[in-house]
Amino acid sequence: MDLTSIDEEISLVNVIEAEEDPRDHLSIIFIGHVDHGKSTVVGQTLYLSGKVDQQSLKKNEKEAKELGRDGWIYAFFTDSNEEERAKGITIEVGRAYFQTKAKRYTILDAPGHKNYVPNMIGAAAQADVAMLVISARKGEFETGFSGGGQTREHAILAKTLGVNHLVVVVNKMDDPTVQWDKARWDQIVGELTPFLKATGYDIKNNVKFVPISGMKGVNMVSSMDDLVCPWYHGKSMVSILDDIIITDRMPNYPVRIPVIDKIKDGGKIWAMGKIESGILTKGQSLTVVPNNIQVEVTGIMLDDVHSFRKAKPGENVRLSIKGISDDNQLKSGFMLCDPKFPVVCQKKFEAQIMILELPEKKIFVFSRIYCRHPHSYCR
Repeated sequence: MDLTSIDEEISLVNVIEAEEDPRDHLSIIFIGHVDHGKSTVVGQTLYLSGKVDQQSLKKNEKEAKELGRDGWIYAFFTDSNEEERAKGITIEVGRAYFQTKAKRYTILDAPGHKNYVPNMIGAAAQADVAMLVISARKGEFETGFSGGGQTREHAILAKTLGVNHLVVVVNKMDDPTVQWDKARWDQIVGELTPFLKATGYDIKNNVKFVPISGMKGVNMVSSMDDLVCPWYHGKSMVSILDDIIITDRMPNYPVRIPVIDKIKDGGKIWAMGKIESGILTKGQSLTVVPNNIQVEVTGIMLDDVHSFRKAKPGENVRLSIKGISDDNQLKSGFMLCDPKFPVVCQKKFEAQIMILELPEKKIFVFSRIYCRHPHSYCR
């Protein structure tokens, strides 16, 4: 697998605009139980793709040693705030980008701790593919897959939120308790498969299993040598991602962009969201729903570096917006729409509510649901 950095692959700088990037785009979310290595796998992917350099890695190494967290060298690429580094857990959803010759990727690194499930839900609503990271280390897989573990809950939540493609990344296969043991691999695959099938995943067509070492970068970009693992003859993690095709894009429909966040930068208002349908172009007029304010798109960013004049469905975009004069005019959960075909606000809707867990000896009371758009986190 030939990976190249963005600057090597596309000769653009942020002051030069391209019409569009012809490659497909995938948003991938890394989910799973706490301490199973999600952030390490994300950081290693960024490093192997050339997105981060050796100097940044050395800086992370120094800071990790100072905090007594030597194993968090790669995790620090996305776990960047002081609280996350001090506690040694992911809290906010990390966002990063990398690319191959076949595709461009937006990475969403979700927290694995039970206390931050709402953050994971918000990220999963934007994803095309879920990367369920499993620790093969003795005892860790069992803890994550137990009734109170996040392996089960995250897999169910991702499917409920419409993420149909799943890559099960069996991490830490190089651990001394595993040492690339096929019996351990067979055990994990054997226990997960019926659970994922019962959850609703199409095991044959939409679920892939891949063994890796996140810390050493084995089988993540390039396929591993038979000397490392003689029994696995499948593709590497990134090669599996390159083969995934999303067929339900809607380019011929009106523009729909649920707003997930808003920031101010350099005197500009930037809206962040995923294009659910339609083709977006620079200079296009949009309507903000529900307050029916007319705005103009003055800039389209598909990553943290490059500006484009056009974006397709499935893209996670950052849009420079003109026409917003007050913070309350654009909020998370609002919708950016084609002015000719705005989203119609409804007073009621039908919903399927999935109950994952109920406290023992307590009556379940449903109070209310507050929903701005279908992918909002509902209370």
